[in-house]
Amino acid sequence: MVVMSTQGCFAETEIRKANPIFSQVRTTVETAFYANNMVAVNDVTTAYKLAAANPTTIVTDLPIIHTTELGLPADAKMLVDNHGAVVGRTAAARHLIGDPKEDSEELIKVLRDALYEGSKRKFYKTQVVVGLDKDFMLKAHLAVPVGFEMNLLSYLLNFQAINEEYQELYANSKQYPEGDIYLYADPEWQDDKYPNGLVIIDAKHNVAAVLGLRYFGEFKKGTLTLAWATAHRNGYTACHGGAKAFHFKDKPDKVFAFYGLSGSGKSTLTHAKHGGKYDITVLHDDAFVISRQDGSSVALEPAYFDKTNDYLPGTRETTYFTTLMNVGVTLNKEGKKVLVTEDLRNGNGRTIKSRYSSLNRVDKEASPMDAIFWIMKDDSLPPIVRLENPTAAATFGVTLATKRSNAENVVGAADKNALVIEPFADPFRAYSLSEDYHDFKELFAKRNVACYIVNTAAFNGIDINKEVTLGVLEAVVNEQEGWQQFGKLEDLSYLPIEGYPVDFTDQDYLLKLKTRLEIRRDWVKAYNEAHPTDTLPAEILTELERLLQALA
Repeated sequence: MVVMSTQGCFAETEIRKANPIFSQVRTTVETAFYANNMVAVNDVTTAYKLAAANPTTIVTDLPIIHTTELGLPADAKMLVDNHGAVVGRTAAARHLIGDPKEDSEELIKVLRDALYEGSKRKFYKTQVVVGLDKDFMLKAHLAVPVGFEMNLLSYLLNFQAINEEYQELYANSKQYPEGDIYLYADPEWQDDKYPNGLVIIDAKHNVAAVLGLRYFGEFKKGTLTLAWATAHRNGYTACHGGAKAFHFKDKPDKVFAFYGLSGSGKSTLTHAKHGGKYDITVLHDDAFVISRQDGSSVALEPAYFDKTNDYLPGTRETTYFTTLMNVGVTLNKEGKKVLVTEDLRNGNGRTIKSRYSSLNRVDKEASPMDAIFWIMKDDSLPPIVRLENPTAAATFGVTLATKRSNAENVVGAADKNALVIEPFADPFRAYSLSEDYHDFKELFAKRNVACYIVNTAAFNGIDINKEVTLGVLEAVVNEQEGWQQFGKLEDLSYLPIEGYPVDFTDQDYLLKLKTRLEIRRDWVKAYNEAHPTDTLPAEILTELERLLQALA
């Protein structure tokens, strides 16, 4: 909960002071929410009816289940909304206010013009809660123009609509010196200077504008960007990943967190039931925060923004779909409109899947975080490696190596198959990377959180399948012995897995391993050169050089 929400609790004298909640961008955007062209839609049923009536919407013949709990009409059907060429996030569109490389004054001018042009059209506005436990809850406001009712509905279903239960929970939640989140969106906006669209983010003041972009992921991740930045400022480590807990009667719980980009396997690992061998609860598979004070974790969203390609028509998971985007529709033998879930129309078909798909969902894990897993696609690494000191653990997090997926709209000639570094698997950070490094290192150093790398790609030319990865997770849960030092690399160890031998006498393998470490080292050097006022701690390069010297 915010201490100073902008919902009518300020005296005029307070607003005129140098109040840290306000900024030029925040005031500009928030003001637009009170114009006569804004129509409030705060219940899910109204949003559903608007979305179902939109001419571009496809109303399927597939019923939505758990309508009562979701606030939907009893006869609600799954709705489909399809876009054009862009069906993923566009990182190139993101511009951060306060970034020394940005012309913030120019961005604000563009924003004012966009808001003025938007004021000539009818918009809907709504509000949700981000953060599902009284320990961490923020109110978020969205404005979107008529014609994009599906994004309005998806927003209310992806985050938590404010019903009577959550209004009370929010009213009694922990207070923070923050303002509400405001997200203004206009997918119809165009500007030749910004052919890929424009996302303006003022993270310090919890406000953003998404202009010229239809993809719902921009709305979702724009909101989470602000929520994660708020969490970071208030004693939490922000997490773009999944978390689950293993519960035992005779020993403490084990809470695991998994970090990886879309397509890396984090959702699969988070939701895996391990054949019923354990009592498992799931926090979330994409967005949560960890308290650096007590190690507890809070989910930020109730629903899941899933790739439909992961599920065949008629399977259990598809019954929990609500809204869908960029997917196919066909007629079955009865002439009813049903889904083509495979990525035939385009890559990255998506759905808002309700929380009820997880029978074991929780909104908070009170038990402290036990282990963090960096999910990498790096063929120099066996299925699992343990990082045995806080600096090494945080260093491999900040240099997390992976590959891109079709969840991203990659602009230009970037090679999607190339190994890339994505620190902490979080391309949505809106504050200093060095601060994120220290946030995670604090978990390892002060809260004694264990750290592992799981490679979900291939090793020695042999694919590492899901069963192998789940097996190594169970080995960690069961505290299996037999870990061996990772060659000459002190403070790194690995668990030998049948079928994936590690030969430290193989010079070609050692060269590959060395090359991967050099990629990490060179990335850190390049980052520091590109960010002279925000360099990463020197100990990161020292750690990587230490490992490289061991391989020399």
